[in-house]
Amino acid sequence: MKIIGLTYDLKSDYEFKEGDPPDANAEFDHPSTIDVIAKAIESQGFKVKKIGNVANLLDNISNLKVDIVFNISEGVSGRNRESQVPLLLEMAGVPFVGADALSLGLSLDKLMAKKIFVADGIRTPKSFEVKPDDTSFAEMDHAHFPMIVKPRFEGSSKGMNDNSRVENKDELKRQVDYVINTYKQPALVEEFIRGEEFTVAVIGNDPAEVMPIVQIKIDGKLKLNDKFYTFGHIKSDALEYVCPAKIKPELAAELTSLALATYNAIECRDFGRVDFRVDEKGKPYVLEINPLPSLSSEDVFMAVAKALGISYNEVIGRILKSALKRCNLI
Repeated sequence: MKIIGLTYDLKSDYEFKEGDPPDANAEFDHPSTIDVIAKAIESQGFKVKKIGNVANLLDNISNLKVDIVFNISEGVSGRNRESQVPLLLEMAGVPFVGADALSLGLSLDKLMAKKIFVADGIRTPKSFEVKPDDTSFAEMDHAHFPMIVKPRFEGSSKGMNDNSRVENKDELKRQVDYVINTYKQPALVEEFIRGEEFTVAVIGNDPAEVMPIVQIKIDGKLKLNDKFYTFGHIKSDALEYVCPAKIKPELAAELTSLALATYNAIECRDFGRVDFRVDEKGKPYVLEINPLPSLSSEDVFMAVAKALGISYNEVIGRILKSALKRCNLI
């Protein structure tokens, strides 16, 4: 029986520091989520060894005694934090599930990811960066209001709130200052795409398979217009996942094609998720790709499982088996 190591970060592992925002540990998991994933892996005929966070991995890297590591660790700090566990495993010659350190680093840094999207001809909103010492907004000439302001390298909608969408330069300056001062990193400013929001999961390799499309419903509305997904919507009654999305075949085909192109552009492996906004004319824009998406049973992959008519455990099994096949372990 193959032994599957499991690397992860728990919300309880994070020690809040003075000045931390309330969502500082947003990407970390609850112990119950780790238990659900472990049981899902075991249901597929494997044994699980819980390793934990990057510090635990570092302490035990020479004596892991596993066949492969299923990595969902977000790391501790900085734009390379998601790369910490994969890099250690790569150095130790231990196979692992999911994207490698380079893909994770590129995708977490939204600015670098957008450069790849542009280079590959993948439609993404116009954007510019504001650094801590930049008060001129010199790069904003090619973008138009309304805009949306995000931290440059965060996930789980960290730093996103009702004030993130801005209508004028005063609001822009206020929100940029908030992001820079609170998250200690540059701000990424994008043109806001008024319309609908979708997320598309992808599983596997050569070829990867695009899963049923998920549409985001907020406050009972699919036509979100000026609404958008924020940190406050996570586990909120206001948020619903509609899967499969009830959309025209032409839009479904375009989202599927763009999701696969984005997955391949960043060289994801085994699983990932691509987030979209679709404007009022039906034109989709890639917002970002997450090669380390939440696998919580309350999140998108559970909605995908239901749409496919299979269990959550089977979805986790598909991800794991994709990695085992890629690593020539089955």
